[in-house]
Amino acid sequence: MYVSEWENGKRSISDRYAAILRQLLGVTDGELRGDRASAPGPATADGYDELLSRIDSASSVSESMVKAFNDQTELLRTMDRERGAAGLVDQMAGHLSALEDALNFAVLPSTRRPVALALAGASTLAAWQAIDAGAVERAWRHYELAKRAARDAEEPMYLAHAMGEQAYVLCEAGRPSLGLDLVRDAQRTVGQAGSPRLRAWLYAAEAELCAHAGLPDDCLRALDLAEASIPRGPEARDPDMLSIFLNGAHLARWRGNVLALLGDVDAVTSLYGALEVIDPTFVRAQAGLHADLAQAHLVRAEYDDADAHLRKARLLANRTGSVRQRRRIDQLSARV
Repeated sequence: MYVSEWENGKRSISDRYAAILRQLLGVTDGELRGDRASAPGPATADGYDELLSRIDSASSVSESMVKAFNDQTELLRTMDRERGAAGLVDQMAGHLSALEDALNFAVLPSTRRPVALALAGASTLAAWQAIDAGAVERAWRHYELAKRAARDAEEPMYLAHAMGEQAYVLCEAGRPSLGLDLVRDAQRTVGQAGSPRLRAWLYAAEAELCAHAGLPDDCLRALDLAEASIPRGPEARDPDMLSIFLNGAHLARWRGNVLALLGDVDAVTSLYGALEVIDPTFVRAQAGLHADLAQAHLVRAEYDDADAHLRKARLLANRTGSVRQRRRIDQLSARV
């Protein structure tokens, strides 16, 4: 009797019965109590029509659309490099959402792989931006998304890069040894299939994590492997993996940073060499380089020089809105 009265609108469904019916029928409360006059008919009530529509849309993702996704990632990467991540949060979130949506409803591997690869690259960028903004949980989730997308795309290079960057979250959370394990696992993941530039990047990341973990011998060994792996010449962009920027000059700056972490008095030489050749569009990297120089001068008890570089670092960090770098600058300033 109740069912007939519910269907005819003569009796409303009580909360007690609604709880039972939602479980039996697999519907939401809104769908259960909705106005029959406005409810969808049998053809769309189960949602299959909408699902198929989205699958059809995803299957029509063309090479030009994937290129458009990648072009958008590249634009966001350039803006991040020159202006910082602070003003890009909403744009990055919308970009990731569009890529996830395209991947979630793509069925066949031939459609999924290029979209997954685009998502892996974009997610890694979004994660690094989140680290820079101090949003560590968001960064972690973006790295997990990047790793899933890289596996879906069957691209071990992208997987290894996401793992290597994710290690920095662990390091900054106070677990450098766990981060080091993750970097080394990333090296095993990519093996010899990775490009020389990526292998050099992973060795340099290993060296930095070793320095934080208090392993100076392993650190110097990893630095030597990075220098042996890096391709010669001024080109910094990895053609096989566009999120990697690394050449001899960048590696010299990285080496100086790592040596400064170890308390090596010779770190200054590498860092000033890097300062002479750094690309001026890498504003955040310049801020990091001046912070590295400040740290290196502090090791040598050259406090006036350290203070001068800290002022430059703070100016650049303020331009990019980098929470991560400002935190480091504050820590170094307390030692001057």
